[in-house]
Amino acid sequence: MEKGKLQIEAVNIRDYTEEKHGRVDDYPYGGGAGMVMQAQPVYDCYRHVRQMAGDDAPVIYMSPQGQTLNQAMAGELASLESMIILCGHYEGIDQRVLDEIVDREISIGDYVLTGGELPAMVLADCVSRLLPGVLHNSESALHESFEDGLLEHAQYTRPRVWMGREVPEILLSGDHARVDEYRYQESLERTRALRPDLLET
Repeated sequence: MEKGKLQIEAVNIRDYTEEKHGRVDDYPYGGGAGMVMQAQPVYDCYRHVRQMAGDDAPVIYMSPQGQTLNQAMAGELASLESMIILCGHYEGIDQRVLDEIVDREISIGDYVLTGGELPAMVLADCVSRLLPGVLHNSESALHESFEDGLLEHAQYTRPRVWMGREVPEILLSGDHARVDEYRYQESLERTRALRPDLLET
């Protein structure tokens, strides 16, 4: 952000309520536990943010009901000029405003959190590291887990021997073609052992 490669604006929905105590939630119609965020403050906040983000920015709602975030999705989102990320809280947000403004729902996993702030941070971090100039070495993003459908191969650095464990000899050979093939096979074996589901897709 300091280098101008990325801009993030956090906007508080509470600033857009007309309730004097800053309240943005109410009891759910039909009964049930918890509170629901009201449509109007969310919509008024959205209209303000829309002016900052532009007409083409999709609205992404962080929700356990959404598509699960993956690397391919992050790459797709990284190609956008801007996006609006909506964070729910309590039992969620009044469905009417979601139907009105949301383009896409994204989840970071099959579990429930207190609010959408942490998932939004995960999404922002995952996407921003794919932007040009964010990583010190842009090659880093090209050789990572999930980038080619496989888990990343093991990594080693100095010393050559640590607690009796040696760096694989082939990595010291200087033969880049053989190193690439070794790393590919390593990725394949690691994926087969730890995430066989990735090989089924």
